[in-house]
Amino acid sequence: MSHLLHLLAAISLLVWGTQIVRTGILRVFGENLRHLLTVSMGNRFNAVVAGIGVTSLVQSSTATCLIVSSFLGRNLVPLAAALAVMLGADMGTSLMAVAFSFDFSWLSPFLIFVGVLMFTTREKTTAGRLGRVAIGLGLMLMSLQLIGETTRPLTESPPVRALLIALPNEILLDIFVGALLTVLSYSSLAIVLLTATLASSGIIPPPVALGLVLGANLGSGLLAVLTTARAPVAERRLPLGNLLFKAVGCLIAMPLMPEVLKHLPQWIPSPHQQVVLFHFGFNVMLAIVFIGLTPLIARQLERLLTAPRVTDSGRPRHLDRSALQTPSLAISCAAREALHQADVVETMLRGILPVLRENDLELAERLREMDDTVDELYTEIKLYLTQISRESLSERESRRWTDIVSFTINMEQIGDIIERVLQDIEDKKIRKDRRFSDAGMAEICHLHERLLANLRLGMSVFLDGHVRDASRLLEEKARFRDLEHEYAASHIARLQDNTAHSIETSSLHLDLISDLKRINSHICSIAYPILESAGALSPTRIRHSVLAPFDGDEATPEESAEDTIARRSIAAARPRIGAGRTAGR
Repeated sequence: MSHLLHLLAAISLLVWGTQIVRTGILRVFGENLRHLLTVSMGNRFNAVVAGIGVTSLVQSSTATCLIVSSFLGRNLVPLAAALAVMLGADMGTSLMAVAFSFDFSWLSPFLIFVGVLMFTTREKTTAGRLGRVAIGLGLMLMSLQLIGETTRPLTESPPVRALLIALPNEILLDIFVGALLTVLSYSSLAIVLLTATLASSGIIPPPVALGLVLGANLGSGLLAVLTTARAPVAERRLPLGNLLFKAVGCLIAMPLMPEVLKHLPQWIPSPHQQVVLFHFGFNVMLAIVFIGLTPLIARQLERLLTAPRVTDSGRPRHLDRSALQTPSLAISCAAREALHQADVVETMLRGILPVLRENDLELAERLREMDDTVDELYTEIKLYLTQISRESLSERESRRWTDIVSFTINMEQIGDIIERVLQDIEDKKIRKDRRFSDAGMAEICHLHERLLANLRLGMSVFLDGHVRDASRLLEEKARFRDLEHEYAASHIARLQDNTAHSIETSSLHLDLISDLKRINSHICSIAYPILESAGALSPTRIRHSVLAPFDGDEATPEESAEDTIARRSIAAARPRIGAGRTAGR
């Protein structure tokens, strides 16, 4: 019983080590790997090579499939090229199995020692994350050695030998077991390595071992299909196509297994090498057979899985749950959804002027209902971001995480202000049948036009993070404030002239330009994280003594009151993320 427990522990260590290596590589090189895949899609053969390279690093064809599927969801790559990437990805996994088949047990203690040293001393840096990868590799090598040592006593046990003799030579059952183990362990590489080690120890016969290898290949394709089961249609086509490759390959290989079992020992005497090289040869043959058929299969998959007609329901469109396993990819998804939230806010903002000019109560009602959509998107983005482990993010990705949080908070607050503005217009103008003076309406139109331009600039700053555009946006804050003062003074002058329309709408007019200024302040707050990280905040415009301390937070002499407020808002965004909010009010 103790030998069996040791074997299970060693198997668990192998699966865990594989997971550590995969997540560690994605944390360090995630963005670079995504870029490599993107630029390699122009040619099918380049796509195969890229798939081999990326999967050899992350040691998971499933992870590569999820990354490329997200590209398909954004229409960044053609499906035919993505299928070619997956043919290479499967070859990359089998290459790593061949590499691990060599005796590197002497390297395991060194990798674990160096990895722990790097991880504990420089945990938050790239070196620390590479140390984590080294630990994973060391654990994988150690687990393979432990599996070999623990299986020897088991093979010498008479009950185990009797059980092995009684095993049915049924390839369909072997394929099913291999696929099931792969889905449960989330790693076909771990199952192939385990199978090779058990075969070399004699605990499983060669026919069973090769059947398990076919099952591991089929299981990796099934795993990707299950992971993307709830994804958009465009993202489900690639996993389904990859599973189709593997299923057809298994169907072709099954009748050929007797011949393979007959000749394989003559060419490769070692059972361990037989397993890993059969795994490699199977995936090479898949690539040779299907590389020329990828365009045809892509067309058939597009016909089989037809994307529904797109309707803007306001629901989250880019928060891909499967991308959470790749932090850099999840950050990109959250940023795109934040821009979708900003698009909804822009629609609300554009609608203010038609409501004001045409007294359109129906439009006002629709626009106010859109604030619920903005709140819902904010809540969904917030919850999505909290599912990303902050420890798994690089320093630059962590700053981006905070930028997205700050951006979505600002958009949510702008939506609230617009909702109140529309309600005020209904109550104080439309229902009382009042109208602005021509001069007053012209002023509001001018502020509204500048506000829309600033919102578009703010979205560009959030998307690209250019310091020059952030500086322009901050300059617009001062210009907008000056316009508010100028137009408020003009309104007061019209009141002194006893302009009738100005008197009737005085309260609404002053509240409206004040609310537009508040909206502009939230838009301009988008620039502060970029300028703060670049050390480019504007110099102070008032004395330091005017700035009161805020919970022990001292303002520096070099920053203005507005800079201080913005900096505190950014800091406040972090605890606010953990707080629960309801979508809509």
